[in-house]
Amino acid sequence: MMPLLNDSTLAGRSSASGENAFLKCACRGWKRASARGVPELFPPELVVQVKALACELPSRYGAALSRWSTADLAREVCRTGLVATLSESTVWRWLHQDAIRPWQHRCWIFPRDSQFASKASRILDLYHRNWQGRVLRGDEFVVSADEKTSIQARSRCQATLPTQPGVAMKVEHEYKRCGAWAYLAALDLHRGKLFGRCEAQTGIVPFDRLVAQVMEQPPYQRARRVFWILDNGSSHRGQRCVARLQAKYPHLEVVHSPVHASWLNQIEIYFSVLQRKALTPNDFGSLAELAERLYGFERYYESIATPFQWKFTRQDLADLLGKLKPSEAHRPAA
Repeated sequence: MMPLLNDSTLAGRSSASGENAFLKCACRGWKRASARGVPELFPPELVVQVKALACELPSRYGAALSRWSTADLAREVCRTGLVATLSESTVWRWLHQDAIRPWQHRCWIFPRDSQFASKASRILDLYHRNWQGRVLRGDEFVVSADEKTSIQARSRCQATLPTQPGVAMKVEHEYKRCGAWAYLAALDLHRGKLFGRCEAQTGIVPFDRLVAQVMEQPPYQRARRVFWILDNGSSHRGQRCVARLQAKYPHLEVVHSPVHASWLNQIEIYFSVLQRKALTPNDFGSLAELAERLYGFERYYESIATPFQWKFTRQDLADLLGKLKPSEAHRPAA
């Protein structure tokens, strides 16, 4: 065993030459120990197998699990006989090396629209003020619109208490239902102008009222063209919607997003901001109070917000679609 280096040991070496010889011997012993190193407990092949297992669904191996945890993986590896014992901390360390997190999941939808790329590209071009290869003029506008359905007015059974030092806002769990609004909104993407209305329900007639609210006032009334980006909701779906709206407003251009691609519609970003800042927590004594909040937030948002800086481009779309397998990207709905 290599002797420990400490003050008492060195003090016992009276001569400089003896001390130097001792240090040299100690250093040679340390280098030999470092060269040998600690023996590798697990071969690299096992690490690769565990990582590969983590990238498979548990059901493939007959496990009654929806997703792996580090403990589950460690037990499965031992069960299959790959190794006798394995700790979950070791599994976590191996997976962390490649940022593999099988215990996490996210929901998404494969593109099912055969014209997904072309439809999405038109919308991405409009976000950058381009249409069919040319830059939009000053009297051409882009509007994004949709409905946020069933916004409930919930009157809490006890008054909401404001925050205090060290204490969060307190909101009573129980509430009384005071009805619900369907909130229809349109956003002028490059001017940051909002138009919204509360309706008892969604449908063609309420949606057409929103369109009129926008199109019958300047500068949209006399614009060269107004592009409306819409999803495939029942009140503004397909060619019937296009014919109906253009019969009233010939300079209105409907641009439908692909099916299951509401994430391309910027009004959804506004709806998420609205939900977080104005509707959560939900504590409204009446529908009138809820409507006042919705309209008040429109004015507040317009006073502080700027147009969204949309950075997702055609190239980003091509890269995204390129990651999908062709058989999966066009798999029909069940």
